[in-house]
Amino acid sequence: MKTAISTSKAPAAIGPYSQAIKIGDFVYTSGQIALDPANGQIVPGSVAEQTVRVFENLKAVLEEAGASLGSVVKTLVFLKDMNDFAAMNAVYGKYLAPEGAIPPARSTVEVARLPKDALVEIEVIARV
Repeated sequence: MKTAISTSKAPAAIGPYSQAIKIGDFVYTSGQIALDPANGQIVPGSVAEQTVRVFENLKAVLEEAGASLGSVVKTLVFLKDMNDFAAMNAVYGKYLAPEGAIPPARSTVEVARLPKDALVEIEVIARV
């Protein structure tokens, strides 16, 4: 049985999708961009600053589902510009690969455009 996950601590879904779906022992998040959940606006700044907001949004959704960033097993990263990879990766490592942690599997792709002209979007799969 699948269950929709929703929290006010992350941006609300603005279309026919859920912030995440929990099914069995896993939670699948929708892609998160750097929207501030308080005002619905994209966080200004560099890809590093936007990546921080993305991870804070993902963290809130995962916690609502009973999971955590430490239980993430797979990520998919969309970058507007692959030249931003190193800056995104530095923030990514702090959230998903702190010393001693096993980092999740990951795919990273460059895309032509992201919603609201964001610089980065990330979705994850985590074990509950």
